[in-house]
Amino acid sequence: MLVKTYTAAVNGLDVNTVTVEVSMSRGVQFHLTGLADTAVKESYDRIKAALINNGFKMPTMDITVNLAPADIKKEGSGYDLPLAVGILSANGKVEGERLSQYMLVGELGLDGQLQPVRGALPIAIRARKEKFKGLIVPQQNIREAAVVNQLEVYGMESLMDVIRFLNGDDSYQPTIIDTRREFYEQQLHFDCDFSDVKGQESVKRALEVAAAGGHNLIMIGPPGSGKSMLAKRLPSILPPLSLAESLETTQIHSVAGKLSRDTSLISQRPFRSPHHTISQVALVGGGNNPQPGEISLAHNGVLFLDEMPELSRSVLEVLRQPLEDRKISISRAKYSVEYPCSFMLVASMNPCPCGYYGDPTHHCVCTPGQIQRYMNKISGPLLDRIDIHCEIQAVPFKQLSEMQPGEPSAAIRERVIAARKIQEERFKPFKGIHCNAMMTERMLHEFAEPDAESLDMLRMAMERLKLSARAYSRILKVARTIADLAGSEIVQAVHIAEAIGYRNLNLDRGDWAERGI
Repeated sequence: MLVKTYTAAVNGLDVNTVTVEVSMSRGVQFHLTGLADTAVKESYDRIKAALINNGFKMPTMDITVNLAPADIKKEGSGYDLPLAVGILSANGKVEGERLSQYMLVGELGLDGQLQPVRGALPIAIRARKEKFKGLIVPQQNIREAAVVNQLEVYGMESLMDVIRFLNGDDSYQPTIIDTRREFYEQQLHFDCDFSDVKGQESVKRALEVAAAGGHNLIMIGPPGSGKSMLAKRLPSILPPLSLAESLETTQIHSVAGKLSRDTSLISQRPFRSPHHTISQVALVGGGNNPQPGEISLAHNGVLFLDEMPELSRSVLEVLRQPLEDRKISISRAKYSVEYPCSFMLVASMNPCPCGYYGDPTHHCVCTPGQIQRYMNKISGPLLDRIDIHCEIQAVPFKQLSEMQPGEPSAAIRERVIAARKIQEERFKPFKGIHCNAMMTERMLHEFAEPDAESLDMLRMAMERLKLSARAYSRILKVARTIADLAGSEIVQAVHIAEAIGYRNLNLDRGDWAERGI
């Protein structure tokens, strides 16, 4: 007897429908075909134990299972449930009427309980696209899968629950989540707020400009000056996620298995802060079973690299292409996947190995050679891709002891949102361009062309600071953002001057250790 059940294979963010074909004939062997990995092949033992512990017997027949299409690699334990249901149906224990209407996914425990799987959200999107009536997932995955409307999503605790449902038990009801209500309710609840920050007005302004235009930023200053504290508060002033951005971000976290059980949609922009011992694969993604890296988990959010020079130089260099392309293509001998990675890079670093070069309250013990070697850990091409360079000094005691709170994040966020709305209108005719940081060279000439006075100022800065052509473009992009914050239609000299100030730390030139402070 031939029975078909349906599930899905997740490869990166691409999902393919998989037909599980189960055929039984006289014999005693089990055959599994269809390019299955070790986890899928081990399903036979889990299914056998689950059936025995739930009062069934593994059929003593020749069982042939094919996972079609056979040329797509099948990975993971999510095929346990459709395989078990297919075997039971071929043996007459499960009615076949509903099998063609529902997609199944889930890992089986030896007691028949369903365990969570990765990628439930993109699988649910695929099920709706393929016109399935519904999707059956483990109970732990129900909230992420149920955000997809026009699809009945059932969260099941065990194999017996699935069997009863497929045999016609109508006591089970699909889970319905008011996605929009939950999404908008959770958007503006932040644990960190800029009102907690005392002083550092110039750095706050730099962060506001970075948030308004989606610009990359690096902060350089001594230990304890507040670099990490400020970076952690950046998401609180970024524009709220749209539903489309939230869905895309949630899919990435679902595929990576990073969603908690009570999460439906990610409602706040991600903030990822990997340790400086991170490897290249962990940062950009990949591995034996390809998974999204930190740059993709930070998609539509912030990637914060604390103590940037402490990261391996080879790790830092792999950031260069994703910062330009806003996507990462991972190609290996056995697979090729692509993940989006449109993120804001925020980095922090000390000015020297001891951390106190240029600090008026501490004496630096580093030689110029040590400082130069420390700074050279970050290459010029990578620094070129960071739009805003800002110096941060320790806050004096007088400002620290003030009881009056600083400007709250909500007030800064309003200005940022207003600037982003201007950019949205400006870039409506251009697909894939959402903020000033994404502008092409042609757009710079159209939207950020400096006047004669600004051009002279820019020329002097380029010659004096020995900046590259890429730095020239970055200055114009930042100046366009500053003009948007000011509500100005044209880029004026005052906007150019402030933008040049954000490139005035000599980081591009490589003579940091010889500057005068």
